[in-house]
Amino acid sequence: MELDPLPDWVLPPPDGYTADVFLRMDGLPRHTELIDGSLVFVSPQRKWHVRVIDLLRTELNRQAPEQLCADREMTVRLSERHAPEPDVLIVSTEAYEREEPSTYYLPEDVVLVVEAVSPDSQIRDREIKPRRYREAGIRHYWRVEENEGSTIVYVYEFDPACAAYVMTGIHHDLLKVTGPFPIEIDLTAVTKRR
Repeated sequence: MELDPLPDWVLPPPDGYTADVFLRMDGLPRHTELIDGSLVFVSPQRKWHVRVIDLLRTELNRQAPEQLCADREMTVRLSERHAPEPDVLIVSTEAYEREEPSTYYLPEDVVLVVEAVSPDSQIRDREIKPRRYREAGIRHYWRVEENEGSTIVYVYEFDPACAAYVMTGIHHDLLKVTGPFPIEIDLTAVTKRR
Protein backbone atom coordinates (compact mmCIF):
# COMPACT_ATOMS: atom_id res chain seq x y z
CA MET A 1 0.00 0.00 0.00
CA GLU A 2 1.33 3.42 -0.94
CA LEU A 3 0.71 6.34 1.39
CA ASP A 4 -0.08 9.85 0.22
CA PRO A 5 2.62 12.40 1.01
CA LEU A 6 2.19 14.11 4.37
CA PRO A 7 1.04 17.73 4.37
CA ASP A 8 3.72 20.30 5.24
CA TRP A 9 2.02 21.24 8.51
CA VAL A 10 2.58 17.76 9.99
CA LEU A 11 6.21 18.72 10.66
CA PRO A 12 6.24 21.76 12.97
CA PRO A 13 8.76 24.57 12.68
CA PRO A 14 11.82 24.29 14.99
CA ASP A 15 10.26 26.44 17.73
CA GLY A 16 6.77 25.02 17.29
CA TYR A 17 3.69 26.79 16.01
CA THR A 18 2.42 30.11 17.31
CA ALA A 19 -1.26 30.74 17.98
CA ASP A 20 -1.37 33.32 15.20
CA VAL A 21 -0.07 30.84 12.62
CA PHE A 22 -2.27 28.06 13.99
CA LEU A 23 -5.43 30.17 13.77
CA ARG A 24 -4.73 30.88 10.08
CA MET A 25 -4.02 27.26 9.08
CA ASP A 26 -6.47 25.59 6.69
CA GLY A 27 -7.09 21.89 6.24
CA LEU A 28 -6.37 20.75 9.79
CA PRO A 29 -8.40 17.82 11.12
CA ARG A 30 -11.48 18.81 13.09
CA HIS A 31 -10.87 19.72 16.77
CA THR A 32 -7.10 20.19 16.34
CA GLU A 33 -5.64 22.13 19.28
CA LEU A 34 -2.39 24.00 19.86
CA ILE A 35 -0.75 22.95 23.14
CA ASP A 36 2.76 24.17 23.96
CA GLY A 37 3.33 25.05 20.29
CA SER A 38 2.43 21.55 19.08
CA LEU A 39 -0.58 20.42 17.12
CA VAL A 40 -2.73 17.96 19.06
CA PHE A 41 -5.19 15.76 17.20
CA VAL A 42 -8.07 14.14 19.05
CA SER A 43 -9.49 10.66 18.68
CA PRO A 44 -13.04 10.19 17.40
CA GLN A 45 -15.51 11.11 20.12
CA ARG A 46 -17.45 8.48 22.04
CA LYS A 47 -21.22 8.76 22.46
CA TRP A 48 -20.83 9.67 26.14
CA HIS A 49 -18.55 12.58 25.22
CA VAL A 50 -21.01 13.98 22.68
CA ARG A 51 -23.96 13.58 25.06
CA VAL A 52 -22.13 15.35 27.90
CA ILE A 53 -21.26 18.27 25.64
CA ASP A 54 -24.84 18.53 24.36
CA LEU A 55 -26.36 18.37 27.85
CA LEU A 56 -23.98 20.87 29.44
CA ARG A 57 -24.15 23.40 26.60
CA THR A 58 -27.95 23.24 26.48
CA GLU A 59 -28.42 23.52 30.24
CA LEU A 60 -25.75 26.16 30.78
CA ASN A 61 -27.19 28.28 28.01
CA ARG A 62 -30.71 27.88 29.40
CA GLN A 63 -29.67 28.81 32.93
CA ALA A 64 -27.14 31.55 32.15
CA PRO A 65 -27.96 35.17 32.93
CA GLU A 66 -28.51 37.46 29.95
CA GLN A 67 -24.92 38.73 29.87
CA LEU A 68 -23.47 35.20 29.53
CA CYS A 69 -23.83 32.53 26.86
CA ALA A 70 -22.73 28.90 26.44
CA ASP A 71 -20.81 27.72 23.39
CA ARG A 72 -19.13 24.46 22.43
CA GLU A 73 -15.88 23.37 20.85
CA MET A 74 -14.51 26.83 20.10
CA THR A 75 -10.82 27.65 20.30
CA VAL A 76 -9.57 29.99 23.02
CA ARG A 77 -6.36 31.85 22.14
CA LEU A 78 -4.77 31.68 25.58
CA SER A 79 -1.25 32.83 24.69
CA GLU A 80 1.41 32.81 21.99
CA ARG A 81 1.75 29.00 22.05
CA HIS A 82 -1.61 27.83 23.39
CA ALA A 83 -4.96 27.65 21.61
CA PRO A 84 -7.01 24.77 23.07
CA GLU A 85 -10.60 23.96 22.20
CA PRO A 86 -12.65 23.39 25.36
CA ASP A 87 -15.63 21.08 24.99
CA VAL A 88 -18.01 23.66 26.50
CA LEU A 89 -17.42 27.23 27.59
CA ILE A 90 -19.31 30.16 29.04
CA VAL A 91 -18.46 33.50 27.45
CA SER A 92 -19.86 37.00 27.59
CA THR A 93 -22.86 37.48 25.33
CA GLU A 94 -20.97 40.36 23.74
CA ALA A 95 -18.12 38.02 22.74
CA TYR A 96 -20.57 35.37 21.52
CA GLU A 97 -22.37 37.85 19.26
CA ARG A 98 -19.41 39.81 17.88
CA GLU A 99 -18.39 39.14 14.30
CA GLU A 100 -14.59 39.17 14.72
CA PRO A 101 -12.72 37.19 15.72
CA SER A 102 -15.15 34.60 14.42
CA THR A 103 -13.09 31.43 14.94
CA TYR A 104 -11.85 31.87 18.50
CA TYR A 105 -12.34 33.58 21.85
CA LEU A 106 -9.88 35.49 24.01
CA PRO A 107 -9.30 34.57 27.68
CA GLU A 108 -11.02 37.75 28.87
CA ASP A 109 -14.19 36.60 27.06
CA VAL A 110 -14.34 33.32 29.00
CA VAL A 111 -15.91 32.77 32.43
CA LEU A 112 -15.93 28.94 32.52
CA VAL A 113 -14.27 26.15 30.55
CA VAL A 114 -15.42 22.53 30.65
CA GLU A 115 -13.40 19.54 29.49
CA ALA A 116 -15.00 16.10 29.10
CA VAL A 117 -12.17 13.62 29.60
CA SER A 118 -11.57 10.94 26.98
CA PRO A 119 -9.02 8.13 27.25
CA ASP A 120 -6.62 10.02 24.97
CA SER A 121 -7.03 13.37 26.79
CA GLN A 122 -6.57 12.41 30.46
CA ILE A 123 -3.21 14.12 31.01
CA ARG A 124 -4.17 17.16 28.92
CA ASP A 125 -7.53 17.62 30.68
CA ARG A 126 -6.33 16.84 34.21
CA GLU A 127 -2.94 18.60 34.21
CA ILE A 128 -1.92 20.63 31.15
CA LYS A 129 -5.09 22.49 30.19
CA PRO A 130 -6.11 23.50 33.74
CA ARG A 131 -2.66 25.01 34.23
CA ARG A 132 -2.93 26.96 30.97
CA TYR A 133 -6.49 28.12 31.69
CA ARG A 134 -5.42 29.29 35.15
CA GLU A 135 -2.41 31.15 33.77
CA ALA A 136 -4.70 32.90 31.28
CA GLY A 137 -6.98 34.10 34.10
CA ILE A 138 -10.07 31.95 33.46
CA ARG A 139 -11.79 31.77 36.82
CA HIS A 140 -13.84 28.56 36.58
CA TYR A 141 -12.81 25.12 35.31
CA TRP A 142 -14.86 21.92 35.26
CA ARG A 143 -13.54 18.47 34.43
CA VAL A 144 -16.16 15.87 33.51
CA GLU A 145 -15.37 12.16 33.70
CA GLU A 146 -17.21 8.91 33.15
CA ASN A 147 -16.93 6.18 35.77
CA GLU A 148 -18.73 2.86 35.20
CA GLY A 149 -21.54 4.56 33.27
CA SER A 150 -21.92 7.50 35.66
CA THR A 151 -21.00 11.10 34.91
CA ILE A 152 -18.95 12.96 37.51
CA VAL A 153 -18.16 16.68 37.42
CA TYR A 154 -15.11 18.02 39.27
CA VAL A 155 -15.58 21.75 39.88
CA TYR A 156 -12.66 24.13 40.36
CA GLU A 157 -12.44 27.87 41.01
CA PHE A 158 -9.43 30.15 40.90
CA ASP A 159 -8.24 31.20 44.36
CA PRO A 160 -6.18 34.39 44.12
CA ALA A 161 -4.66 33.81 47.58
CA CYS A 162 -2.76 30.76 46.36
CA ALA A 163 -2.86 31.59 42.61
CA ALA A 164 -4.30 28.16 41.83
CA TYR A 165 -7.51 26.35 41.02
CA VAL A 166 -9.04 24.83 44.13
CA MET A 167 -11.66 22.12 44.04
CA THR A 168 -15.03 23.34 45.25
CA GLY A 169 -16.91 20.09 44.72
CA ILE A 170 -17.30 16.66 43.16
CA HIS A 171 -20.78 16.14 41.74
CA HIS A 172 -22.46 12.77 41.08
CA ASP A 173 -25.98 12.57 39.62
CA LEU A 174 -26.75 16.25 40.31
CA LEU A 175 -24.51 19.22 39.58
CA LYS A 176 -25.56 22.13 41.77
CA VAL A 177 -23.29 25.18 42.11
CA THR A 178 -23.61 28.89 42.76
CA GLY A 179 -20.68 30.04 40.61
CA PRO A 180 -20.21 31.43 38.03
CA PHE A 181 -24.03 31.70 38.42
CA PRO A 182 -26.65 29.41 40.01
CA ILE A 183 -26.64 26.14 38.06
CA GLU A 184 -28.48 22.86 38.59
CA ILE A 185 -28.07 20.00 36.08
CA ASP A 186 -29.30 16.41 36.31
CA LEU A 187 -26.17 14.47 35.30
CA THR A 188 -28.12 11.24 34.97
CA ALA A 189 -29.67 12.78 31.83
CA VAL A 190 -26.43 11.94 30.00
CA THR A 191 -27.42 8.29 29.89
CA LYS A 192 -31.22 8.72 29.64
CA ARG A 193 -32.91 8.63 26.29
CA ARG A 194 -34.79 11.84 25.62
